[in-house]
Amino acid sequence: MANSYFSFKQFTINQDKCAFKVGTDGVLLGACANVSGRKKILDVGTGTGLIALMLAQRCDSGITAIESDYDAYSQASENFTMSKWSSRIRSENCTLQDFNPENSGFDLIVSNPPYFIDSLKNPDPVKSNARHNDNLTHSDILAGADRLLFDDGLLQLIMPYEEGNIFIAEAQEHGFYCDSILKIRPVPSSEIRRIILGFTRKRTKPAERFLTIEKGKRHEFTEEYINLTKDFYLNF
Repeated sequence: MANSYFSFKQFTINQDKCAFKVGTDGVLLGACANVSGRKKILDVGTGTGLIALMLAQRCDSGITAIESDYDAYSQASENFTMSKWSSRIRSENCTLQDFNPENSGFDLIVSNPPYFIDSLKNPDPVKSNARHNDNLTHSDILAGADRLLFDDGLLQLIMPYEEGNIFIAEAQEHGFYCDSILKIRPVPSSEIRRIILGFTRKRTKPAERFLTIEKGKRHEFTEEYINLTKDFYLNF
């Protein structure tokens, strides 16, 4: 059973009200997202608020975090309020489709979106909505990015490898082109399991990198992963 909270070096995540707890995917996106020069950031489907808090630690930007599930939104809001960056993070209980900010326009949109397209659903509707993309499809994300991103804005997501490749193709139909790819494998001998993708409106050849999390034994982390996350995890 997952703990009701997860402590990082500079903030704590309470997560007992959230369907999905702190996980490696969120930590990876929070640590890797390109915040350089970004003044306004939108976190879509914030869940516990993890990614928004990691980005707040990494930069001085104003951050908006939206979440459609009320319990998760309520808990994320509490986590933001407890943090030292509460003045820079605002939360809103809504879907991306219904999100209509007064001062529209973001430099960066990040999301760890639901990723199952066709698979057996969890009988718990909250967990099902959090994991399946029925309520936040690829097209919904791309339409939201088109509506809310500045012309030179960046969209960054973490996805399973196969879903990410599908998303790259769909993005082009919406006028977004992949400019960065981080391929992530759990151990050196495994296949690529996750992919962090960056998209802009400018057609360019994507920069490609690789990241391996563990050396081969459980909790024996690679130096690259430690360097990436050492500002956050207590044990690094």
